Amino acid sequence: MKLVIRHGRVVDPASNHDAIADLFIADGRVAALGTAPAGFAAEREIDARGLVVAPGLLDLCARMREPGAEGALKREMRAALAGGVTGIVCPPDTDPPLDEPGLVRMLRQRSREAEGSRLYPLGALTAGLKGDVLAEIETLAEAGCVAFMQTRALPHDNGVLWQILRYAKTFDLPIWLRPVEDTLAGDGVAGAGAVAGRLGLPAVPPLAETVALHTIFELQRDTGARVHVCRLSSAAGVELVRQAKREGLPVTADAGVHHLHLTDLDIGYFDPNFRLDPPLRTQRDRDAIVGGLADGTIDAVCSDHAPVAEDDKLLPFGEAAPGATALETLLPLVLKWGQRARLPLVDVLARVTHVPARILGEPTGRLVIGAKADVVIFDPQAHWTVSRGELVSRGGNTPFAGYELVGRAMLTLVGGEVRFDRKSKSGSESNLR
Repeated sequence: MKLVIRHGRVVDPASNHDAIADLFIADGRVAALGTAPAGFAAEREIDARGLVVAPGLLDLCARMREPGAEGALKREMRAALAGGVTGIVCPPDTDPPLDEPGLVRMLRQRSREAEGSRLYPLGALTAGLKGDVLAEIETLAEAGCVAFMQTRALPHDNGVLWQILRYAKTFDLPIWLRPVEDTLAGDGVAGAGAVAGRLGLPAVPPLAETVALHTIFELQRDTGARVHVCRLSSAAGVELVRQAKREGLPVTADAGVHHLHLTDLDIGYFDPNFRLDPPLRTQRDRDAIVGGLADGTIDAVCSDHAPVAEDDKLLPFGEAAPGATALETLLPLVLKWGQRARLPLVDVLARVTHVPARILGEPTGRLVIGAKADVVIFDPQAHWTVSRGELVSRGGNTPFAGYELVGRAMLTLVGGEVRFDRKSKSGSESNLR
């Protein structure tokens, strides 16, 4: 289909474009910006007057709950489209873990059948994610894995991680690591500090993050392997990444969107909706993450979407499953961060479009001629109240329940095809049951 999106404010962070213009799409790709190509006859016109037209968001961490929960992927894909997310990186901590090519192929096939966002699976770095033996990562790469991740913490044996990074460097494979030293994190459920002490909650000290980062960077210095650090949570961790980048180490980093806005004080009286992993920390830590994202120390922000069954949240704080649904709140929360940081919209959207695409090495997240027409059209002034009834995701658990947010996706296109339209039935929850 040939279509044109007219009169919208087209924002393309990759080319630093921000102006009112028409966007022309043909054969699933961007055909032109501003002036129609010769002989172009649109089969559909979309009026985006008063709206922002931008590359679809690329989320570096969103759990689809498949394999594991049958049928979950289709629902969470629809949640992604409702949030303007056209690309999803799926971590390997599924049930079972993504450590076999057959599981990866099955997941990719199901994602195609769901006709949702593009799915980028991460392969398990070690067999069963146990941290003992390197998984068959070359075979997993051939099956479609874009990178390889150890999810909860670093492997117990530094020698194993050293050998993994040497191997990764030899074959130029990207490695993603959570900076957590689990012997220091222990059974902690909250960030160390006055709040955890007052509530009597087992705490995770920042030391668990910084010791892990020191280990990663020392091994990088020896091997030269590329590493993406996932979900920074502490001020000390942000500073270590800043120093590593100044040194020239091949490292990138992201942070979860909740950590841009919330602190451990928001736990209140043991509210399990604020049980997250990594845990919420102090205001000083939050401010460091906000500043690190603004100055480029932290490259990208992700939703860290982890829908949790209602029964698993209706438990005491320490026993509740960590995680929150976040695909549909990613856009407004990023816009809120950008407004507070007083950054131009083009810089704000870069953190969830072409910068994540660059980390993945994928030719997406941009609106240049020939690029895949993955597009979100959103209303930057739309006010809406977060509630379970407003969310498409099966996981209604969110620390922002009851909050009024500003900014919402109105249409989402993947490969030039309109896959979500808030004004039609395809945007309603009832149609997705």
